[in-house]
Amino acid sequence: MPLDKNDWSYENRHNQMNQISCEHSSSPSSTSGEDEEKQQPNSDNEDEAQDEINDDEFLRKRYVNKNEYRRVSVAAEKYNPEEDNDNDTEHIFYPKNDEQRQRLREAVIYSLLFRTLESSQIDQILDAMYEKDVKQGEVIIKQGDDGDNFYVIDEGIFDIYVSKQPDQTPVKVGEYGNKGSFGELALMYNQPRSATIIAATNGVLWVMKRQTFRKLVLKHAFRKRQLYENFLKEVEILKSMNDYERSNVADALIPIVYEPNDLIIKQGDYGDRMFFIENGECDVIVNKKFNKTLSKGDYFGELALVNNEPRSATVRAKTKAKLAYLEVESFERLMGPCMELLCRNMSKYTK
Repeated sequence: MPLDKNDWSYENRHNQMNQISCEHSSSPSSTSGEDEEKQQPNSDNEDEAQDEINDDEFLRKRYVNKNEYRRVSVAAEKYNPEEDNDNDTEHIFYPKNDEQRQRLREAVIYSLLFRTLESSQIDQILDAMYEKDVKQGEVIIKQGDDGDNFYVIDEGIFDIYVSKQPDQTPVKVGEYGNKGSFGELALMYNQPRSATIIAATNGVLWVMKRQTFRKLVLKHAFRKRQLYENFLKEVEILKSMNDYERSNVADALIPIVYEPNDLIIKQGDYGDRMFFIENGECDVIVNKKFNKTLSKGDYFGELALVNNEPRSATVRAKTKAKLAYLEVESFERLMGPCMELLCRNMSKYTK
């Protein structure tokens, strides 16, 4: 019998999405070649990843709404990153070989929770995960229990069971097949587990403890939002937005760093993202001629998204540049209040 989308929790739906989705590759390394754009999205895998991320956003809201009136965990202490002023978080490190580390990175890179963090922050999170061997039939998490750990699957098959009522026999609703992650929502929202996960085979998990998860993942995400909110207040075209609209843009921004002379966008290429310069300088080149230099607070790449046309200019990093980009889906959803001003500025590359 097919499951009702409204009744199936995030963790269960997310499990199935991981089961059917393609393997995702990690972000390509930087290049200064004329024919490549850093993180150029031309694969079916990234299309599927974006679909999964969009589903994640819907299901995360569904999880919060569904659990709004459920009991709050008593054993799981609350954590508010806004109140955590400790800058000396202990660096936790569990050894991993290169292959294990790469698999872990690929498992978390497209997660809505992790994808907006910087590479160094992702590395710190991967460092803090330890290996756990599990046996067939072992219960990993149990519906209704307090959340204690976040899990990433290295290998093995894990079944997902859900009871709609406390006295109801759990029903299998899906499974993980040798990849995926689970357990973060109970830690984020301080709510009981919404599903039971049982190992269908022997397997290997990578585990992060509750307090480590909160100190690293939630604290990094909170500080990232604070930094971007302050930065976006100084971006001219975003001054017409209110604080709530800017905070939504801040949450959607993804950081990326370019080295001097790295190609960022190329004239004539398909455009799928808009860039904001946090630090550094970038040169704009139109028809192979230098046009201008952009610096902190400037933005570029929006023309291709507004007009649905190829890139009208090439942009290279003049110095080491720290940028934040907004993907086309987020651009269309969030930049409405600025669209009139963006259209008025459409000639800026040819002035």
